[in-house]
Amino acid sequence: MLAFVVTPALGMFLAFVALTLVITYFSARKATGSAAYFAAGRSIKGWQNGLAVAGDYMSAASFLGISGIICLKGYDGFMYSVGFLVAYLTVLFLVAEPLRNAGKYTMADLLAYRLKARPVRAMAALSTLTVSTFYMIAQMVGAGGIIEQLIGVPFAPAVIGVGVLMLIYVVFGGMLATTWVQIIKAILLMGGAFALSLMVLAKFDFSLAHFFDAVSQATYGGTKAPVNLLDPGLAYGATAKNPWGAWDFISLALGLVLGTAGLPHILVRFYTVPDAKTARVSVVWATAIIGVFYVMTTFFGFGAAILLKLSALPLDAKGLPNGNMVAPVLAHVLGGEMFFAFISAVAFATILAVVAGLTMSASTSFAHDFFTNVIHHGRETKPGQEVRVARITAFVVGAASIGLAIKLGSSVNAAMLVGLAFSVAASANLPVILFSIFWKRFNTTGAVAGLGIGLLSSIVLILLSKNGLYTAETAPFPLANPGLVSIPLGFLAAYLGTVLTPRDHEAEAKFAELSVRSQTGLGAEKASAH
Repeated sequence: MLAFVVTPALGMFLAFVALTLVITYFSARKATGSAAYFAAGRSIKGWQNGLAVAGDYMSAASFLGISGIICLKGYDGFMYSVGFLVAYLTVLFLVAEPLRNAGKYTMADLLAYRLKARPVRAMAALSTLTVSTFYMIAQMVGAGGIIEQLIGVPFAPAVIGVGVLMLIYVVFGGMLATTWVQIIKAILLMGGAFALSLMVLAKFDFSLAHFFDAVSQATYGGTKAPVNLLDPGLAYGATAKNPWGAWDFISLALGLVLGTAGLPHILVRFYTVPDAKTARVSVVWATAIIGVFYVMTTFFGFGAAILLKLSALPLDAKGLPNGNMVAPVLAHVLGGEMFFAFISAVAFATILAVVAGLTMSASTSFAHDFFTNVIHHGRETKPGQEVRVARITAFVVGAASIGLAIKLGSSVNAAMLVGLAFSVAASANLPVILFSIFWKRFNTTGAVAGLGIGLLSSIVLILLSKNGLYTAETAPFPLANPGLVSIPLGFLAAYLGTVLTPRDHEAEAKFAELSVRSQTGLGAEKASAH
Protein backbone atom coordinates (compact mmCIF):
# COMPACT_ATOMS: atom_id res chain seq x y z
CA MET A 1 0.00 0.00 0.00
CA LEU A 2 2.81 2.39 0.80
CA ALA A 3 5.14 2.10 -2.17
CA PHE A 4 2.95 4.03 -4.61
CA VAL A 5 2.46 7.03 -2.29
CA VAL A 6 6.08 7.63 -1.44
CA THR A 7 6.77 10.13 -4.24
CA PRO A 8 3.71 12.44 -3.91
CA ALA A 9 3.72 12.25 -0.10
CA LEU A 10 7.40 13.05 0.09
CA GLY A 11 6.97 15.84 -2.49
CA MET A 12 4.21 17.50 -0.48
CA PHE A 13 6.19 17.13 2.75
CA LEU A 14 9.17 18.82 1.15
CA ALA A 15 7.03 21.60 -0.36
CA PHE A 16 5.59 22.46 3.06
CA VAL A 17 9.01 22.31 4.70
CA ALA A 18 10.49 24.57 2.00
CA LEU A 19 7.68 27.12 2.44
CA THR A 20 8.04 27.22 6.21
CA LEU A 21 11.82 27.53 6.01
CA VAL A 22 11.41 30.57 3.73
CA ILE A 23 9.05 32.08 6.34
CA THR A 24 11.60 31.32 9.05
CA TYR A 25 14.35 33.03 7.07
CA PHE A 26 12.43 36.28 6.73
CA SER A 27 11.13 36.09 10.30
CA ALA A 28 14.64 35.65 11.64
CA ARG A 29 15.58 39.04 10.20
CA LYS A 30 12.85 40.64 12.33
CA ALA A 31 13.35 38.55 15.49
CA THR A 32 15.67 41.07 17.14
CA GLY A 33 14.93 41.96 20.74
CA SER A 34 12.85 40.16 23.35
CA ALA A 35 9.43 41.53 22.31
CA ALA A 36 10.05 40.57 18.67
CA TYR A 37 11.36 37.09 19.48
CA PHE A 38 8.93 36.13 22.27
CA ALA A 39 5.75 37.97 21.16
CA ALA A 40 6.19 38.77 17.43
CA GLY A 41 6.37 42.47 18.35
CA ARG A 42 2.71 42.26 19.52
CA SER A 43 1.83 43.03 15.89
CA ILE A 44 -0.43 40.08 14.98
CA LYS A 45 -3.99 40.99 13.92
CA GLY A 46 -7.05 39.42 15.54
CA TRP A 47 -8.01 37.14 12.62
CA GLN A 48 -4.38 36.14 12.15
CA ASN A 49 -3.99 35.24 15.82
CA GLY A 50 -7.33 33.41 15.72
CA LEU A 51 -6.04 31.24 12.89
CA ALA A 52 -2.72 30.77 14.71
CA VAL A 53 -4.47 29.82 17.98
CA ALA A 54 -6.61 27.34 16.06
CA GLY A 55 -3.51 26.03 14.31
CA ASP A 56 -1.77 25.66 17.65
CA TYR A 57 -4.78 23.94 19.22
CA MET A 58 -5.86 21.57 16.42
CA SER A 59 -3.00 19.20 17.02
CA ALA A 60 -2.08 15.70 15.92
CA ALA A 61 -4.33 14.53 18.75
CA SER A 62 -7.27 16.29 17.10
CA PHE A 63 -6.71 15.26 13.51
CA LEU A 64 -5.19 11.82 14.00
CA GLY A 65 -6.04 10.73 17.54
CA ILE A 66 -9.68 11.85 17.77
CA SER A 67 -10.66 10.47 14.35
CA GLY A 68 -9.12 7.15 15.45
CA ILE A 69 -10.97 7.10 18.78
CA ILE A 70 -14.30 7.98 17.10
CA CYS A 71 -13.72 5.23 14.54
CA LEU A 72 -12.92 2.59 17.16
CA LYS A 73 -14.99 3.77 20.14
CA GLY A 74 -17.83 5.76 18.56
CA TYR A 75 -19.77 8.28 20.64
CA ASP A 76 -17.30 8.18 23.54
CA GLY A 77 -14.52 9.30 21.19
CA PHE A 78 -16.62 12.25 20.06
CA MET A 79 -16.59 13.50 23.65
CA TYR A 80 -12.97 14.51 23.07
CA SER A 81 -14.18 16.85 20.32
CA VAL A 82 -16.87 18.33 22.56
CA GLY A 83 -14.45 18.84 25.44
CA PHE A 84 -11.80 20.53 23.30
CA LEU A 85 -14.36 22.95 21.85
CA VAL A 86 -16.27 23.84 25.03
CA ALA A 87 -12.94 24.56 26.72
CA TYR A 88 -12.58 27.77 24.72
CA LEU A 89 -15.50 29.35 26.56
CA THR A 90 -13.34 29.28 29.69
CA VAL A 91 -10.54 31.00 27.81
CA LEU A 92 -12.87 33.61 26.27
CA PHE A 93 -14.79 34.62 29.40
CA LEU A 94 -12.18 34.25 32.14
CA VAL A 95 -8.60 34.32 30.92
CA ALA A 96 -7.80 35.96 27.57
CA GLU A 97 -8.35 39.64 28.39
CA PRO A 98 -6.83 39.76 31.91
CA LEU A 99 -3.84 37.75 30.75
CA ARG A 100 -3.11 40.06 27.80
CA ASN A 101 -3.46 43.21 29.90
CA ALA A 102 -1.50 42.12 32.96
CA GLY A 103 1.29 40.04 31.42
CA LYS A 104 4.26 40.43 29.14
CA TYR A 105 5.45 37.09 27.72
CA THR A 106 4.21 34.23 29.96
CA MET A 107 1.38 33.30 32.33
CA ALA A 108 3.78 33.81 35.26
CA ASP A 109 3.80 37.54 34.47
CA LEU A 110 0.17 37.63 35.60
CA LEU A 111 0.94 35.76 38.83
CA ALA A 112 4.00 37.88 39.61
CA TYR A 113 2.06 41.12 39.12
CA ARG A 114 0.94 41.13 42.75
CA LEU A 115 2.65 38.09 44.29
CA LYS A 116 6.31 37.52 45.17
CA ALA A 117 7.93 37.06 41.80
CA ARG A 118 10.71 34.53 42.38
CA PRO A 119 8.80 31.61 43.97
CA VAL A 120 5.75 31.85 41.68
CA ARG A 121 7.89 32.23 38.55
CA ALA A 122 10.03 29.24 39.49
CA MET A 123 6.98 27.01 40.01
CA ALA A 124 5.22 28.37 36.92
CA ALA A 125 8.29 27.65 34.78
CA LEU A 126 8.41 24.07 36.11
CA SER A 127 4.70 23.60 35.37
CA THR A 128 5.04 25.06 31.88
CA LEU A 129 7.96 22.78 31.02
CA THR A 130 6.05 19.72 32.31
CA VAL A 131 2.80 20.44 30.44
CA SER A 132 4.65 21.36 27.25
CA THR A 133 6.69 18.16 27.36
CA PHE A 134 3.58 15.97 27.83
CA TYR A 135 1.84 17.69 24.94
CA MET A 136 4.93 17.61 22.72
CA ILE A 137 5.42 13.87 23.20
CA ALA A 138 1.90 13.34 21.80
CA GLN A 139 2.78 15.31 18.68
CA MET A 140 6.10 13.52 18.25
CA VAL A 141 4.43 10.12 18.54
CA GLY A 142 1.94 11.13 15.85
CA ALA A 143 4.70 12.49 13.65
CA GLY A 144 6.86 9.39 13.90
CA GLY A 145 3.93 7.09 13.20
CA ILE A 146 2.68 8.93 10.15
CA ILE A 147 6.10 9.38 8.54
CA GLU A 148 6.96 5.76 9.24
CA GLN A 149 3.80 4.62 7.47
CA LEU A 150 3.94 7.03 4.54
CA ILE A 151 7.57 7.32 3.58
CA GLY A 152 9.03 4.20 5.13
CA VAL A 153 11.41 6.08 7.43
CA PRO A 154 11.74 4.19 10.74
CA PHE A 155 9.94 5.67 13.75
CA ALA A 156 13.00 6.99 15.61
CA PRO A 157 14.65 8.85 12.68
CA ALA A 158 11.22 10.27 11.75
CA VAL A 159 10.76 11.72 15.25
CA ILE A 160 14.29 13.15 15.19
CA GLY A 161 13.64 14.78 11.79
CA VAL A 162 10.49 16.50 13.06
CA GLY A 163 12.36 17.67 16.14
CA VAL A 164 15.15 19.22 14.08
CA LEU A 165 12.68 21.13 11.88
CA MET A 166 10.81 22.36 14.94
CA LEU A 167 14.02 23.68 16.46
CA ILE A 168 14.88 25.55 13.26
CA TYR A 169 11.55 27.42 13.38
CA VAL A 170 11.85 28.31 17.06
CA VAL A 171 15.56 29.00 17.38
CA PHE A 172 15.86 31.17 14.29
CA GLY A 173 12.39 32.55 13.58
CA GLY A 174 10.96 32.98 17.08
CA MET A 175 7.26 33.67 17.63
CA LEU A 176 6.73 35.39 14.27
CA ALA A 177 7.86 32.32 12.28
CA THR A 178 5.91 30.03 14.62
CA THR A 179 2.76 32.14 14.16
CA TRP A 180 2.87 32.02 10.36
CA VAL A 181 3.62 28.30 10.32
CA GLN A 182 0.50 27.84 12.48
CA ILE A 183 -1.64 30.07 10.21
CA ILE A 184 -0.65 28.15 7.07
CA LYS A 185 -1.18 24.85 8.86
CA ALA A 186 -4.68 25.90 10.05
CA ILE A 187 -5.73 26.82 6.48
CA LEU A 188 -4.38 23.55 5.07
CA LEU A 189 -5.95 21.48 7.85
CA MET A 190 -9.40 23.07 7.47
CA GLY A 191 -9.24 22.58 3.71
CA GLY A 192 -8.22 18.93 4.03
CA ALA A 193 -10.80 18.18 6.73
CA PHE A 194 -13.56 19.87 4.69
CA ALA A 195 -12.68 17.90 1.56
CA LEU A 196 -12.50 14.62 3.48
CA SER A 197 -15.86 15.29 5.16
CA LEU A 198 -17.49 16.01 1.78
CA MET A 199 -16.09 12.78 0.35
CA VAL A 200 -17.57 10.82 3.26
CA LEU A 201 -20.99 12.49 2.98
CA ALA A 202 -21.01 11.97 -0.78
CA LYS A 203 -21.10 8.21 -0.09
CA PHE A 204 -24.46 8.80 1.63
CA ASP A 205 -25.93 11.26 -0.91
CA PHE A 206 -25.17 14.11 1.53
CA SER A 207 -27.96 12.84 3.78
CA LEU A 208 -27.19 13.03 7.49
CA ALA A 209 -30.04 10.62 8.19
CA HIS A 210 -28.51 7.97 5.91
CA PHE A 211 -25.06 8.64 7.33
CA PHE A 212 -25.99 8.22 11.00
CA ASP A 213 -28.22 5.25 10.21
CA ALA A 214 -25.14 3.54 8.74
CA VAL A 215 -23.10 4.54 11.80
CA SER A 216 -25.60 2.81 14.07
CA GLN A 217 -25.02 -0.45 12.15
CA ALA A 218 -21.21 -0.30 11.80
CA THR A 219 -19.59 -3.75 11.92
CA TYR A 220 -15.90 -2.99 12.46
CA GLY A 221 -15.08 -4.50 9.08
CA GLY A 222 -17.04 -7.65 9.82
CA THR A 223 -14.73 -8.71 12.64
CA LYS A 224 -17.45 -8.33 15.25
CA ALA A 225 -21.21 -8.38 15.45
CA PRO A 226 -22.86 -5.07 14.44
CA VAL A 227 -22.53 -2.47 17.16
CA ASN A 228 -24.22 0.90 17.45
CA LEU A 229 -21.38 3.41 17.61
CA LEU A 230 -23.87 6.10 18.64
CA ASP A 231 -24.46 4.37 21.96
CA PRO A 232 -22.39 5.84 24.79
CA GLY A 233 -20.23 3.57 26.89
CA LEU A 234 -17.99 1.76 24.38
CA ALA A 235 -14.90 3.41 25.87
CA TYR A 236 -16.10 4.80 29.20
CA GLY A 237 -19.06 2.64 30.16
CA ALA A 238 -18.92 0.78 33.47
CA THR A 239 -18.18 -2.89 32.81
CA ALA A 240 -17.07 -5.85 34.90
CA LYS A 241 -13.60 -5.33 33.46
CA ASN A 242 -13.65 -1.55 34.05
CA PRO A 243 -16.15 -0.59 36.79
CA TRP A 244 -14.69 2.94 36.87
CA GLY A 245 -15.57 3.71 33.24
CA ALA A 246 -18.17 6.42 33.95
CA TRP A 247 -15.88 8.14 36.47
CA ASP A 248 -13.10 8.01 33.90
CA PHE A 249 -15.30 9.92 31.50
CA ILE A 250 -16.06 12.63 34.07
CA SER A 251 -12.36 12.88 34.87
CA LEU A 252 -11.48 13.26 31.19
CA ALA A 253 -14.21 15.87 30.63
CA LEU A 254 -13.00 17.99 33.57
CA GLY A 255 -9.45 17.91 32.25
CA LEU A 256 -10.43 18.86 28.70
CA VAL A 257 -12.87 21.64 29.59
CA LEU A 258 -10.68 23.29 32.24
CA GLY A 259 -7.26 22.46 30.85
CA THR A 260 -7.21 24.78 27.84
CA ALA A 261 -7.21 27.90 30.02
CA GLY A 262 -4.02 26.61 31.65
CA LEU A 263 -2.13 25.47 28.55
CA PRO A 264 1.04 27.60 28.33
CA HIS A 265 1.39 27.44 24.53
CA ILE A 266 -2.18 28.74 24.11
CA LEU A 267 -1.82 31.46 26.75
CA VAL A 268 1.36 32.94 25.25
CA ARG A 269 -0.48 33.52 21.97
CA PHE A 270 -2.45 36.37 23.57
CA TYR A 271 0.75 38.38 24.03
CA THR A 272 1.28 38.56 20.25
CA VAL A 273 -1.66 40.94 19.69
CA PRO A 274 -1.67 44.74 20.25
CA ASP A 275 -4.36 44.90 22.96
CA ALA A 276 -7.02 43.02 24.91
CA LYS A 277 -9.79 43.79 22.42
CA THR A 278 -7.77 42.06 19.71
CA ALA A 279 -7.16 39.15 22.11
CA ARG A 280 -10.94 38.71 22.48
CA VAL A 281 -11.42 38.93 18.72
CA SER A 282 -8.77 36.27 18.21
CA VAL A 283 -10.51 33.91 20.66
CA VAL A 284 -13.82 34.35 18.81
CA TRP A 285 -12.11 33.55 15.50
CA ALA A 286 -10.36 30.56 17.04
CA THR A 287 -13.59 29.23 18.60
CA ALA A 288 -15.45 29.42 15.29
CA ILE A 289 -12.66 27.68 13.35
CA ILE A 290 -12.15 25.02 16.01
CA GLY A 291 -15.91 24.42 16.30
CA VAL A 292 -16.27 23.75 12.58
CA PHE A 293 -13.24 21.48 12.61
CA TYR A 294 -14.48 19.33 15.49
CA VAL A 295 -17.87 18.91 13.83
CA MET A 296 -16.01 17.55 10.81
CA THR A 297 -14.10 15.02 12.93
CA THR A 298 -17.42 13.20 13.39
CA PHE A 299 -17.76 12.73 9.64
CA PHE A 300 -14.37 11.24 8.95
CA GLY A 301 -14.20 9.42 12.31
CA PHE A 302 -17.57 7.72 11.92
CA GLY A 303 -17.05 7.55 8.16
CA ALA A 304 -13.93 5.46 8.68
CA ALA A 305 -15.88 3.09 10.94
CA ILE A 306 -18.40 2.54 8.15
CA LEU A 307 -16.17 2.55 5.07
CA LEU A 308 -12.90 0.96 6.28
CA LYS A 309 -12.09 -2.55 7.32
CA LEU A 310 -9.92 -2.84 10.39
CA SER A 311 -7.52 -4.90 8.28
CA ALA A 312 -6.91 -1.74 6.19
CA LEU A 313 -5.32 0.01 9.18
CA PRO A 314 -1.63 -0.46 9.93
CA LEU A 315 -0.89 -2.21 13.22
CA ASP A 316 0.82 -0.50 16.14
CA ALA A 317 3.62 -1.96 18.24
CA LYS A 318 1.05 -3.97 20.27
CA GLY A 319 -0.40 -5.58 17.14
CA LEU A 320 -3.66 -3.59 17.36
CA PRO A 321 -5.18 -1.33 14.65
CA ASN A 322 -3.38 2.02 14.75
CA GLY A 323 -6.10 4.60 15.35
CA ASN A 324 -3.67 7.43 14.61
CA MET A 325 -3.70 6.38 10.92
CA VAL A 326 -7.49 6.37 10.40
CA ALA A 327 -7.73 9.76 8.65
CA PRO A 328 -4.87 9.19 6.16
CA VAL A 329 -6.08 5.66 5.27
CA LEU A 330 -9.64 6.93 4.78
CA ALA A 331 -8.28 9.69 2.54
CA HIS A 332 -6.55 7.06 0.40
CA VAL A 333 -9.68 4.94 0.07
CA LEU A 334 -11.90 7.91 -0.88
CA GLY A 335 -9.54 10.24 -2.74
CA GLY A 336 -6.76 8.12 -4.13
CA GLU A 337 -3.01 8.54 -4.08
CA MET A 338 -2.72 12.32 -4.36
CA PHE A 339 -5.37 13.11 -1.77
CA PHE A 340 -3.78 10.57 0.58
CA ALA A 341 -0.48 12.37 0.12
CA PHE A 342 -2.12 15.75 0.73
CA ILE A 343 -3.87 14.65 3.94
CA SER A 344 -0.66 13.06 5.16
CA ALA A 345 1.27 16.27 4.44
CA VAL A 346 -1.43 18.22 6.31
CA ALA A 347 -1.01 15.91 9.30
CA PHE A 348 2.73 16.48 9.11
CA ALA A 349 2.19 20.26 8.95
CA THR A 350 -0.15 20.00 11.93
CA ILE A 351 2.49 18.32 14.02
CA LEU A 352 5.27 20.71 13.05
CA ALA A 353 3.18 23.79 13.85
CA VAL A 354 2.07 22.53 17.26
CA VAL A 355 5.50 21.33 18.42
CA ALA A 356 6.95 24.68 17.38
CA GLY A 357 4.36 26.47 19.54
CA LEU A 358 5.02 24.16 22.48
CA THR A 359 8.77 24.59 22.25
CA MET A 360 8.33 28.36 21.99
CA SER A 361 6.24 28.52 25.19
CA ALA A 362 8.58 26.23 27.14
CA SER A 363 11.74 28.08 26.14
CA THR A 364 10.11 31.48 26.74
CA SER A 365 9.00 30.47 30.23
CA PHE A 366 12.41 29.14 31.25
CA ALA A 367 14.34 32.11 29.84
CA HIS A 368 11.96 34.88 30.98
CA ASP A 369 10.61 33.44 34.22
CA PHE A 370 13.42 31.32 35.61
CA PHE A 371 16.66 32.63 34.13
CA THR A 372 15.93 36.38 34.04
CA ASN A 373 13.49 36.81 36.93
CA VAL A 374 14.48 34.04 39.36
CA ILE A 375 18.22 33.70 38.90
CA HIS A 376 19.01 37.30 37.89
CA HIS A 377 16.19 39.07 39.82
CA GLY A 378 14.60 40.52 36.67
CA ARG A 379 17.78 41.90 35.10
CA GLU A 380 19.57 40.71 31.97
CA THR A 381 23.31 40.54 32.63
CA LYS A 382 24.05 41.12 28.91
CA PRO A 383 21.91 42.53 26.06
CA GLY A 384 20.00 39.78 24.27
CA GLN A 385 20.92 37.15 26.86
CA GLU A 386 17.28 36.24 27.53
CA VAL A 387 16.73 35.34 23.88
CA ARG A 388 19.95 33.30 23.77
CA VAL A 389 18.89 31.33 26.85
CA ALA A 390 15.49 30.69 25.24
CA ARG A 391 17.20 29.26 22.17
CA ILE A 392 19.38 26.97 24.28
CA THR A 393 16.31 25.85 26.25
CA ALA A 394 14.54 25.01 23.00
CA PHE A 395 17.34 22.55 22.18
CA VAL A 396 17.09 20.90 25.62
CA VAL A 397 13.28 20.63 25.62
CA GLY A 398 13.30 19.37 22.04
CA ALA A 399 15.89 16.69 22.81
CA ALA A 400 13.98 15.51 25.91
CA SER A 401 10.69 15.27 23.99
CA ILE A 402 12.32 13.40 21.11
CA GLY A 403 13.86 10.91 23.52
CA LEU A 404 10.62 10.28 25.43
CA ALA A 405 8.58 9.94 22.22
CA ILE A 406 11.03 7.34 20.87
CA LYS A 407 10.86 5.52 24.22
CA LEU A 408 7.04 5.35 24.15
CA GLY A 409 6.85 4.37 20.49
CA SER A 410 3.92 4.58 18.08
CA SER A 411 1.47 2.41 20.01
CA VAL A 412 0.27 5.26 22.26
CA ASN A 413 -2.82 7.17 21.10
CA ALA A 414 -2.00 10.85 20.60
CA ALA A 415 -5.38 12.06 21.92
CA MET A 416 -4.90 10.12 25.15
CA LEU A 417 -1.52 11.74 25.78
CA VAL A 418 -2.94 15.19 25.14
CA GLY A 419 -5.81 14.47 27.50
CA LEU A 420 -3.22 13.88 30.23
CA ALA A 421 -1.48 17.17 29.40
CA PHE A 422 -4.81 19.00 29.73
CA SER A 423 -5.37 17.50 33.17
CA VAL A 424 -1.92 18.56 34.36
CA ALA A 425 -2.59 22.12 33.11
CA ALA A 426 -6.03 22.22 34.75
CA SER A 427 -4.66 20.91 38.05
CA ALA A 428 -1.62 23.17 38.37
CA ASN A 429 -2.05 26.32 36.27
CA LEU A 430 -5.77 27.12 36.17
CA PRO A 431 -6.40 27.39 39.95
CA VAL A 432 -3.63 29.94 40.50
CA ILE A 433 -4.58 31.96 37.39
CA LEU A 434 -8.22 32.27 38.47
CA PHE A 435 -7.45 32.97 42.13
CA SER A 436 -4.88 35.58 41.18
CA ILE A 437 -7.39 37.43 38.98
CA PHE A 438 -10.52 37.13 41.12
CA TRP A 439 -9.52 36.58 44.79
CA LYS A 440 -8.07 39.51 46.72
CA ARG A 441 -6.93 37.39 49.70
CA PHE A 442 -4.83 35.10 47.47
CA ASN A 443 -1.14 35.11 48.35
CA THR A 444 2.22 33.72 47.27
CA THR A 445 2.04 30.65 49.52
CA GLY A 446 -1.31 29.73 47.98
CA ALA A 447 0.11 30.10 44.47
CA VAL A 448 3.15 27.93 45.20
CA ALA A 449 0.99 25.32 46.97
CA GLY A 450 -1.55 25.24 44.14
CA LEU A 451 1.10 24.91 41.44
CA GLY A 452 3.13 22.36 43.40
CA ILE A 453 0.31 20.11 44.62
CA GLY A 454 -1.62 20.32 41.35
CA LEU A 455 1.47 19.39 39.35
CA LEU A 456 2.70 16.69 41.72
CA SER A 457 -0.69 15.02 42.25
CA SER A 458 -1.49 14.85 38.53
CA ILE A 459 1.94 13.40 37.63
CA VAL A 460 1.89 10.86 40.48
CA LEU A 461 -1.66 9.72 39.63
CA ILE A 462 -0.71 9.32 35.96
CA LEU A 463 2.26 7.16 36.97
CA LEU A 464 0.00 5.06 39.23
CA SER A 465 -2.57 4.52 36.46
CA LYS A 466 -2.69 2.17 33.49
CA ASN A 467 -1.26 5.02 31.37
CA GLY A 468 1.82 5.14 33.58
CA LEU A 469 3.85 2.34 35.15
CA TYR A 470 1.05 -0.22 35.48
CA THR A 471 -1.36 -2.29 33.43
CA ALA A 472 -5.15 -1.95 33.69
CA GLU A 473 -5.26 -4.96 36.03
CA THR A 474 -2.49 -3.89 38.42
CA ALA A 475 -2.82 -0.07 38.51
CA PRO A 476 -3.27 1.27 42.10
CA PHE A 477 -5.14 4.32 40.73
CA PRO A 478 -8.23 3.09 38.87
CA LEU A 479 -8.81 6.09 36.57
CA ALA A 480 -7.00 6.53 33.26
CA ASN A 481 -7.13 10.32 33.63
CA PRO A 482 -6.23 12.05 36.92
CA GLY A 483 -8.41 15.18 36.51
CA LEU A 484 -11.27 14.14 38.80
CA VAL A 485 -8.87 13.97 41.76
CA SER A 486 -5.95 16.24 40.86
CA ILE A 487 -7.98 19.31 39.74
CA PRO A 488 -9.87 19.64 43.07
CA LEU A 489 -6.56 19.02 44.87
CA GLY A 490 -4.97 21.90 42.96
CA PHE A 491 -7.79 24.29 43.90
CA LEU A 492 -7.87 23.04 47.50
CA ALA A 493 -4.10 23.42 47.92
CA ALA A 494 -4.20 26.98 46.56
CA TYR A 495 -7.09 27.82 48.92
CA LEU A 496 -5.60 26.23 52.04
CA GLY A 497 -2.15 27.64 51.30
CA THR A 498 -3.74 31.08 51.35
CA VAL A 499 -6.13 30.89 54.32
CA LEU A 500 -3.72 29.01 56.60
CA THR A 501 -0.95 31.59 56.24
CA PRO A 502 -0.78 35.26 57.25
CA ARG A 503 -2.39 37.84 54.98
CA ASP A 504 -0.10 39.44 52.41
CA HIS A 505 -1.11 43.11 52.61
CA GLU A 506 1.16 44.11 49.74
CA ALA A 507 -0.46 41.54 47.44
CA GLU A 508 -3.94 42.63 48.53
CA ALA A 509 -3.06 46.28 47.95
CA LYS A 510 -2.04 45.47 44.38
CA PHE A 511 -5.27 43.56 43.71
CA ALA A 512 -7.21 46.73 42.86
CA GLU A 513 -4.41 47.83 40.53
CA LEU A 514 -4.42 44.41 38.83
CA SER A 515 -8.21 44.50 38.49
CA VAL A 516 -8.15 47.91 36.81
CA ARG A 517 -5.33 46.94 34.47
CA SER A 518 -6.78 43.54 33.59
CA GLN A 519 -10.21 45.02 32.77
CA THR A 520 -9.17 48.28 31.09
CA GLY A 521 -5.70 47.66 29.68
CA LEU A 522 -4.22 50.77 31.32
CA GLY A 523 -0.46 50.27 31.48
CA ALA A 524 -0.53 47.05 29.44
CA GLU A 525 2.37 46.10 27.18
CA LYS A 526 2.09 47.80 23.78
CA ALA A 527 3.02 46.70 20.29
CA SER A 528 6.57 47.40 19.10
CA ALA A 529 7.01 50.61 17.14
CA HIS A 530 8.28 48.83 14.03
